[in-house]
Amino acid sequence: MFRILLAEDEQVMHAYLAQALERSGYKVVAVDRGTAAAPLLEAERFGLLLTDIIIPEMHRIQLARHCDTVSPSTEVIFITGFSGVTLRAGASIPNAKVLAKPFHLKDLVLEVERLYAKESLGELK
Repeated sequence: MFRILLAEDEQVMHAYLAQALERSGYKVVAVDRGTAAAPLLEAERFGLLLTDIIIPEMHRIQLARHCDTVSPSTEVIFITGFSGVTLRAGASIPNAKVLAKPFHLKDLVLEVERLYAKESLGELK
């Protein structure tokens, strides 16, 4: 099963995204800070790290870099409401997808479905 690690500190968005992805058939492990996500990336296998760029206890894209080191097969999608951060994130982690808030849930689910299809075919990193 395609597993998603969701790191989002905004409680409403956290619950909304987790619920929507679970309804779409994905297993979601949700945390509210980067320091809670980092050890999970080391201990478990995830197909996707879905993370807010601005998250407590980790500097901007530090979590994504950690993910690339300890779990290079895990894809990364950043979510952010700050357009300037979006541009810097895309330059720093070029393989990551960036979704700017507000985004349609349909777009997120389509992107996750695309990643799941790639994983099923063995095409991920």
